[in-house]
Amino acid sequence: MYQEEYKRWLEADLEDADLNPELTKIAGNEEEIKDRFAVALKFGTAGLRGVLGAGTNRMNIYVVRQATQGLANWVKTQGGTQTVAISYDSRLKSDVFAKTAAGVLAANGIKVRIYDALMPVPALSFATRYYNCNAGVMVTASHNPAKYNGYKAYGPDGCQMTDDAAAIVYAEIQKTDVLTGAKYISFAEGVEKGLIQFVGDDCKNALYEAIESRQVRPGLCKSAGLKLVYSPLNGSGLVPVTRVLKDIGITDITIVPEQEYPNGYFTTCSYPNPEIFEALELGLNLAKETGADLMLATDPDADRVGIAMKCPDGSYELVSGNEVGVLLLDYICAGRMEKGTMPENPVAVKSIVSTPLADAVAAHYGVELRNVLTGFKWIGDQIAQLEEAGEVDRFIFGFEESYGYLAGPYVRDKDAVIGSMLICEMAAYYRSIGSSLKQRMEEIYAEYGRYLNKIDSFEFPGLSGMDKMAGIMQGLRENPLTEVAGHKVVSVTDYQKPEETGLPAANVLIYKLEGGATVIVRPSGTEPKIKIYYTTLGKDLAEAESQKEKLAEALKPIMK
Repeated sequence: MYQEEYKRWLEADLEDADLNPELTKIAGNEEEIKDRFAVALKFGTAGLRGVLGAGTNRMNIYVVRQATQGLANWVKTQGGTQTVAISYDSRLKSDVFAKTAAGVLAANGIKVRIYDALMPVPALSFATRYYNCNAGVMVTASHNPAKYNGYKAYGPDGCQMTDDAAAIVYAEIQKTDVLTGAKYISFAEGVEKGLIQFVGDDCKNALYEAIESRQVRPGLCKSAGLKLVYSPLNGSGLVPVTRVLKDIGITDITIVPEQEYPNGYFTTCSYPNPEIFEALELGLNLAKETGADLMLATDPDADRVGIAMKCPDGSYELVSGNEVGVLLLDYICAGRMEKGTMPENPVAVKSIVSTPLADAVAAHYGVELRNVLTGFKWIGDQIAQLEEAGEVDRFIFGFEESYGYLAGPYVRDKDAVIGSMLICEMAAYYRSIGSSLKQRMEEIYAEYGRYLNKIDSFEFPGLSGMDKMAGIMQGLRENPLTEVAGHKVVSVTDYQKPEETGLPAANVLIYKLEGGATVIVRPSGTEPKIKIYYTTLGKDLAEAESQKEKLAEALKPIMK
């Protein structure tokens, strides 16, 4: 079958000039043809993600058209405004895919609101809500390497699409021939017909106002003298992040020159992910040169932010997503209580794989902390529930350990723009009282205990990778662990049993061990990886690290 599909593509009059040479080049190469045509990219709640190239298992204009026709078929059944918002980041072909999607929607009689230049995930979520859209599309592969691109679909609430809606869209995609099945008109024709319009300045300004209204101590940054080094990692964060920081009074910003402007090749770091040292290395060097208080980086679609903080001895230390989440939760709670802006019965939300240190901090401030499944849409879902009950102001903060933060209900996905603003405000505040982020983190550990959170990832590439992952998870369920590295398993929570967890089913196992440590095993939703999350609690860092190493060593053989 895949040979036939390959032949059909080879003989078709393809509009993208990059695709034909690739198809010609792989002629006679069974493995390469199979890799591109044996399967199609699957559309799930995170939409599509894949390597750029020719074929059904690649990201190209035809796969984008097919996916968008599926989305259009669903939108047509939804009533409402019959409008879809679109944004895109700096990845290769992101603008082309965004305009392609707009052309398909317009051909189906659906109105489009598209940004006139690259803008991040939170801007897409905001525009979807602002224009009362039926759906939103963000063209991005988040922090994947340069050869990837993707297509995230959003529901009318500005949250990533629900499982039910995604399943309907996927069924419609499967009915649509990838090369010929989508209706399509050119972007220019869509504009001429008035079906495609650009996002207005009113919407852009409303987003900035919504973000800036969430300052904890307004005006503080104007006089705090914070020195910042910032890297947008060649992505979409540059304009919105610098605009908001300047608006709140942070003007001493040095931008990493090699990573300043959009560049989908990400030539300075093969993996533009602010969670890893390589992506922050240029910024760290610049921070040392300039003596900056803080180094901050946002990923290409600007929904995640990573930082390095200056320590009292002048060195710089990378801060984990869990630590930033805890620092922000602590700062927001203390600051809002001091300013009298804390709502009654405040609610914070985090994912089940994020640090239990946040539970302790929330309890200290009398904040209800809700734990939800991994994926920011579940945090968005909690905001939606509060909104339905007329209590949306109770939501003060949500975070995931994977560097995603949100403080406010104006969007329903993680937002590196507000994350950057609050991190800078927090650093400026501690600087203004003669403290630092590092000092506050140590105070938190002294108060609540030395928590350590680490993640190990195990990759399972190739077509058989998913089967292998499924086999490992099945094995853990059929032969439950009774101990890990000599620590007795006190309880196992299987999130595939909603009747026990009270949450929707998810492929996650959580082991609580004697002595307080926790081990979580979870296959990634977007990549062929199984992640193991460790939380250990020691009297100091060395003890917590030693315990983590022993647990990791004991679990390695299971991942083979």
